[in-house]
Amino acid sequence: MKAWIYREYGGVEVLQLESDVAAPEIKDDQVLIKVVAAALNPVDYKRRLGLFKATDSPLPIVPGFDVAGVVVRVGSEVRNLKEGDEVYGDIIEKAFEDPKQMGSLAEFTAAEEKLLALKPKNLDFVEAASLPLALETAYEGLERAGFSEGKSILVLGGAGGVGSLVIQLAKHVFGASMIAATASTSKLDLVKSFGADLAIDYTKQNFEDLDTKFDLVYDAVGERDRAVKVLKEGGSVVGIDPKDPTFVLTSSGDFLKRIAPYLESGKVKAVLDPKGPFPFNKVKEAFSYLETNRAIGKVVVYPIP
Repeated sequence: MKAWIYREYGGVEVLQLESDVAAPEIKDDQVLIKVVAAALNPVDYKRRLGLFKATDSPLPIVPGFDVAGVVVRVGSEVRNLKEGDEVYGDIIEKAFEDPKQMGSLAEFTAAEEKLLALKPKNLDFVEAASLPLALETAYEGLERAGFSEGKSILVLGGAGGVGSLVIQLAKHVFGASMIAATASTSKLDLVKSFGADLAIDYTKQNFEDLDTKFDLVYDAVGERDRAVKVLKEGGSVVGIDPKDPTFVLTSSGDFLKRIAPYLESGKVKAVLDPKGPFPFNKVKEAFSYLETNRAIGKVVVYPIP
């Protein structure tokens, strides 16, 4: 099969598109997926740069956490999925603990049944691929912080893959009383469209100078030292910087099933970067773009041949 692969750590130049990669064998609790779309995440390039090499699986590695595709084979212990099912998920259960060598940037990939859910019928494959890792990260951060109805939140990086979903979840699922978010000048209206009451232009204003204080700061950009300055007494910061994470995500298909009603009702929507989707042969360009930190929402690779 065709797959993107890297045999050494480094920048985008180490990525190679190969056409003779062996398709993965599935274990009893896994399914084989014909990949239709895959999303890129910052954790992909941080892994490729070798930031977690101490606990990484051995090289070579096919990158990619997020997948949407069609089940083509099922293991003997798989109970709830069958051939032909359209599924999606984050196929790497723990990003920093011996993650799979074979990710989603390939024609086929293998994943445990427990990490997958049926694709909501109102989402196309590109939208579905964009959601699992970022949506689970956004939700788990809010949940772990004890965020609840009537509380206020500041989202640092409101236009990004995780931040755009934090805003939507805080508003429609958790019942936030007030949502503020930082973004660059051109993205202020965008974060308001996700549900932010206040959009802060970080190129012109320091969020620490606000008169308002918040119950929670969700830091998607790595500004924890500044974030603590705008907390109410008893407030907290959730951070997802791999160097200083508040929590490490554990991927879960059960979570995707739980959140499905909000996706099916349209209350929570996929946010896709307008430059995408990038075709399969342009994965290097897609990563180069993601690594500028200017992407809006998620960068998706589609179609995958």
